[in-house]
Amino acid sequence: MVTGRLVLILGDQLSASLSSLKAADPKRDVIIMGEVASEATYVGHHKKKLAFVFSAMRHFAEELRAAGWRVEYAPLDRPKPFASLTDLVADAAKRLKSKKLVVTEPGEWRVLDEIETWSDRLNLDVTMLDDDRFLCSHADFEEWAGDKKSLRMEYFYREMRRRTGLLMDGDEPAGGAWNYDQENRKPPPAKLVSAGPLGVEPDDITRDVLKLVNKRFPDNFGDLEPFWFAVTRQDAEAARDRFIADSLPRFGDYQDAMLRGEAFLYHSILGLYINIGLLDPIDVCRRAEAAYQSGAAPLNSVEGFIRQIIGWREYVRGIYWREGRDYTSRNYFKAERALPEFFWTGQTKMACVAAVIQQTREEAYAHHIQRLMVTGVFALIAGLDPHAVHEWYLAVYADAYEWVEAPNVIGMSQFADGGALASKPYAASGAYINRMSNYCSGCAYSVKKRTEPDACPFNSLYWD
Repeated sequence: MVTGRLVLILGDQLSASLSSLKAADPKRDVIIMGEVASEATYVGHHKKKLAFVFSAMRHFAEELRAAGWRVEYAPLDRPKPFASLTDLVADAAKRLKSKKLVVTEPGEWRVLDEIETWSDRLNLDVTMLDDDRFLCSHADFEEWAGDKKSLRMEYFYREMRRRTGLLMDGDEPAGGAWNYDQENRKPPPAKLVSAGPLGVEPDDITRDVLKLVNKRFPDNFGDLEPFWFAVTRQDAEAARDRFIADSLPRFGDYQDAMLRGEAFLYHSILGLYINIGLLDPIDVCRRAEAAYQSGAAPLNSVEGFIRQIIGWREYVRGIYWREGRDYTSRNYFKAERALPEFFWTGQTKMACVAAVIQQTREEAYAHHIQRLMVTGVFALIAGLDPHAVHEWYLAVYADAYEWVEAPNVIGMSQFADGGALASKPYAASGAYINRMSNYCSGCAYSVKKRTEPDACPFNSLYWD
C-alpha cells in the first residue's frame, strides 16, 4: 500500500496546532515519531529530562491516535532502535513506500543540518514549514534587528507588547511603565514557603519510560525519581492553572530570591511545558493578563512573567538563528579552564554553588537567577571554557534546548559572544548572592572577605 506523505514530529514539537499537522491529511498521511539514539546522547542529558521527553512523546502519540491519525512510533527499547533521525525516516519511507515528507522546522542548527541532507541522501521530497508556535518569525526578527548596532531585549519586548496587545492601554503600557523590574528584586524573608508547582503521579506509560531510562542511562547525571513532571497536555494545563492561581500573585516580588530547601518558590516551571509544545505561549500570557485584569495578581508579577515569554524567550530564539552555526563555539574572553568536577557532583564548600547543583541533580531545574548569578557567574569569573559550560547547561536542565539555552549561556551568562546579546558581562562578587539568598549563612567561606584564604571565592575571583 502506497501511503500519502510522511509527517515527522520531533520531540519538542508536541503541539496539536503544529504547522506540519495543520498541513497534513489524516486520511492519507502517516505521522512518524521516534526515540533515536543520537538525540538521546548528543549531550549527557539529565535522567529526568530524558524521561520527560520520552514520556511526553509517547503520550502525544496516543493523543494523535485518539484524534484519528495513523502514528508510526519507534521507541528506544525496540529490538533494533534507530541510531538517528535519518535512519528513522529512511526506514519509514522504504517500509511505507512514500516519497514525500513534511516537517516543521527544527529548533536547532544541528537537526536542521541533518534534515537538509534528506532530499539527496534519501531521495525524498522534503517540505519544511515555519514553526508558527513562536510569535516572531525569523523574517520578523531580521526586520526588527535591521542595521541596529545593538540588539537589546527591552526594545524588542516593547515591540512584542505592541504587536500582541498584552498589558496595553491603547498605545501605552498598562500602569504607565513597560518594565517593573525594580519591584521584582525583593530579598527573601526568613521564612518564605510556596505551594510549588503541580506534581503528577506517573502513569503506566511514564513508569515504562522510567524503567527504560534507568536501564539504558544508569550513569547519566541526576536523580530519576521522584518523577513528578506533567507529560500530557491536560496535566500541563492543570500545572498552568495552579501557577496562575497560587504562585503568580507573589512571583514578581520574589522572582530573584533563593532559599535552601525551596527549589521553586513562586516560579512557574511552565517553560518546561511551553518549550516541548504542551502549552501555547500566547495562551499562557493571556491567562496571566486576565489574572491582572480581574485583580487576582498584581501588575509587577504579571508583567515580569509575560516579559519572560514574549520578550526574553522570543528574543533569544531570534538571536540564536541570527548569529548562526558557530555561535556556541565563540569565546570572547578566550577562557580555557576545564569544568570542575563539582559541577557534576555538587561537592564543594561554596554553599551557594553546592545548593544549586544539588537542586539541579534532584530536579533537573534551577530558576533563572540560580543559573545566571550562581553557577553562571562562577563560570565566568573563574574563566571556564564557555563551550563546556554551554554543554553542561544543555545537559542538566529539563527545559533546555539549544535555541533557548545557548544565547542564555554563551551570550547572557558567559559573554562569550562579545556582546551580541548582553550589554556587559554579568560578573559579580558574592554580595548579590548574600542579599538575595540565605546561602551564605553557615558557608565555609566569608562573604565579607575579599582575598583571605577563607574569603568567598566569588569575591576573590571577581576582584582578581
